[in-house]
Formats: sequence, C-alpha cells, structure tokens
Amino acid sequence: MDAENPVTSTQSTPVALAEALAAFDELWSPRIVTRVNDYDVRVAKVAGEHVWHAHDTTDEFFLVLDGELRIALREDGTERTVALPRGSVFTVPRGVEHRPSAPSGATILLFEPTGTLTVGDRHDEIPDHVDATTGHELNA
Repeated sequence: MDAENPVTSTQSTPVALAEALAAFDELWSPRIVTRVNDYDVRVAKVAGEHVWHAHDTTDEFFLVLDGELRIALREDGTERTVALPRGSVFTVPRGVEHRPSAPSGATILLFEPTGTLTVGDRHDEIPDHVDATTGHELNA
C-alpha cells in the first residue's frame, strides 16, 4: 500500500493483509479491509483484554493471523476459555457472552454483518483501551 494506491474497503483489487495491518497502530480498533455482500471483513491488532459482551442477532467469526487469541465464553451457566493459536478459526454463536483477550498480543480477522458494534448489543463497562465502533475504513 502506498499513498497513490491506498487500500479501500470496497475494491476489486487484492488487499495485502500485512500492509493493511501496518497502516494503523490502535488496539481493539478494527479496520474494514473489504466487504462481502452485507458483511465486513475487518482486521485488528489486539492485546490485553476486551470487554465481556454479546451479539444478540449475529454470530462472530474470528481468524487468528498471528499470535494467540483467547476467548472466554459464558454459556449454560458455565464459563470456559478457548485458546486459538495462529491460523485457527472460531465462531462465537449469537447471544453467547464472550471476552476476547490476547496476553501477548495478536492480529485477527473478523467477519461480521456491516454495522455490527465491536462491543455487541450487551456489554460490561467499556474500558478506555477498547474502541466501541462498527469498524473504521482502512484508509481513513
């Protein structure tokens, strides 16, 4: 990516994910790299803990590009954590409370309906390091 050929969210040319990730530094602040029908494909840099939250009407898809992502889940009165090493995918079902974290940092790709809020429909108090957004345009 360069100044004359910025990556945009709705383009018909390939997007180099490494270049897209190099274009921003903010944690827990996803960038939209492309759209597929009514879905955003977002990339994010993450470290530490996100916030407990749930998406009432949509599943949430995660692909770990680098590092390890952990997702704590609260379902059926129990709590468990899944560990996702690089290259792993996981889908959090709609309505399930979850809290992503990455103690050593990670980069992830998310696939969600356009307009989905990063802190879900229900969430704990949002800490300062978490960006409550529906995704930012990559070149914005």
